[in-house]
Amino acid sequence: MPRLFTGLEITADIAEELSLMRGGVWGARWIEPDSYHITLRFMGDIAEGTARDLVEALDEVEMPCFSLKLRGIGTFGGAKPRAIWAGVESADDMLRRLQASHERLAQLVGLKGEGRKFTPHVTLARLRDANLAEVEQFALSHNLFETREFDVRQFVLFSSRPSRGGGPYAIEEVYPFKDYEEEYYALSD
Repeated sequence: MPRLFTGLEITADIAEELSLMRGGVWGARWIEPDSYHITLRFMGDIAEGTARDLVEALDEVEMPCFSLKLRGIGTFGGAKPRAIWAGVESADDMLRRLQASHERLAQLVGLKGEGRKFTPHVTLARLRDANLAEVEQFALSHNLFETREFDVRQFVLFSSRPSRGGGPYAIEEVYPFKDYEEEYYALSD
């Protein structure tokens, strides 16, 4: 059974910016820059037939290209922090619409609904037995972090092997947005 999720890739220059923040927190397992992504919908370990249905269903997603930027650093886990992340900022509602379409399609192919609220982010580190004060200091010292805007022209279906901390991820399918496909084919004519 493949372990699947949909997400957005991070451009190489922004991944480099994120990687410059690595370090300074004991107990952190820093994510490799080539594994940075924004998860849209985690599907989990699903049967091959369901995976095929999902691949076909995702072909139906029609979205225009849109822009995002990363801003701010936060943590998940409260008093027992388990992750450090960079926040995602969207000037319009396109990211949430895209995520909602993935949620709807996941349920249509038979997956349970996601119980957690969608909090778009890029995980920078997974934490184990980290010192709360150290994690808070890290987040505070990087709270003004902000990237340039970058264009989102496609989403990706990723797979991963079960492992501690996630990764490595493999790209199973790429779904370009319609206006990007049209622009690409117009340029190649």
